[in-house]
Amino acid sequence: MPLLNASRPSPVTFLLMGIPGLEHLHVWIGIPFCSMYMVALVGNVTILAVVRAERSLHQPMFLFLCMLSVTDLVLSTSTLPRMLCLFWLGVHDIAFDACLAQMFFIHSFTAMESGFFLAMAIDRYVAICDPLRHATILTHSRVSLMGIIVVCRGVAFFSPHPILLKQLPYCRTRIIAHTYCEFMAVVKLVCMDIGATKSYSLSMASIIGSCDVILIAVSYVFILCSVFRLPSREASFKALGTCGSHVCVILVFYSTAGFSIFTHRFGKKVPAHVHIFIANMYLLVPPFLNPIVYGLRTKKIREHVLKVLRVKAP
Repeated sequence: MPLLNASRPSPVTFLLMGIPGLEHLHVWIGIPFCSMYMVALVGNVTILAVVRAERSLHQPMFLFLCMLSVTDLVLSTSTLPRMLCLFWLGVHDIAFDACLAQMFFIHSFTAMESGFFLAMAIDRYVAICDPLRHATILTHSRVSLMGIIVVCRGVAFFSPHPILLKQLPYCRTRIIAHTYCEFMAVVKLVCMDIGATKSYSLSMASIIGSCDVILIAVSYVFILCSVFRLPSREASFKALGTCGSHVCVILVFYSTAGFSIFTHRFGKKVPAHVHIFIANMYLLVPPFLNPIVYGLRTKKIREHVLKVLRVKAP
C-alpha cells in the first residue's frame, strides 16, 4: 500500500479492516450484530410511537426514555449498516468526510447516552424519594432543559474532533484496523505528533463518564435506601427488580465503554481483536437492551403495545 503524500491535508478514502485476526468470522459475527440492530430499531421506534400516541405517557420518565431511544437509534444506525457492509459485502472503503461524520455521531451520542442515563436516574430518585413533589420538580420545561443540556454537552465536547482531523496531514497508510471510524484509530494515521489531542479526547471521555457514573451511583444509593424502607415486602421486591434491571443496563454500557477508554491509555498488551470487539459492544448492546428493559418491562408501555396488537389481530 503506497503512503499518502504528506502535502495532502487529507485522504480521499480510508479502508476499514474490521476485526483483525477474525476476518474469517466476519460473516458469522455479522449475524448476531444484525439481529441486535433489528431489535434495537423495532424496539426504540415502538417506544417513540407508543409515547407519542398515548398522552398519559407524557411524563418525565417516558420523555427521557424517548430521548434515550432517539440517541440509541442514531448511535446504532451510524455504525451498524456500514459495519454489516464490511462484514457481509466486503466493502472496506469509506469516504473521509463520511468517516469524520461517523466519528462525530459515535462519540457525541455516546456522551448523550450517558447523560440520559443520568437524567433517568435523577427522575427515578425524585419519583421514589420525594414522590409528592415529583410533578413540581420535574416539569416539562425542566425536562426539556435537561435534554438540551445533555445534547449540547455531547456536541460541544466532541465536535472539535472531526474539525481538527479535517485539517491534519495524513502521510501513513489509509488502513484503519477497526470496524468503524473511532477517533483513536484514525489519529494513528496522522503524520505528526498530536499527543495533546489524544490526551484531551481520553480525558474528556473519562471525566464525562466518571461524573455521570458517580451521580448515577449516588442516586441509586438513595433510591435503594427508600426502597428498603417501604412497608410492603412485595412493593420492595418489585422496586428492587426494576432498579436491578436498570442497573444491569447501565453497568453494561459503562463497563464496555470504560474498558475501551482505559485500553487506549493503559492496555497496550490487550489483543486488538478483544479491544475492537468490546468497543462494538457498547454501541450495540445498550440500544438492544434499553427497549427491552425500559420498554417491555414498563407496564404502561407493555399494555399499550398489547392493546394495539389485539386490535390489529384478525
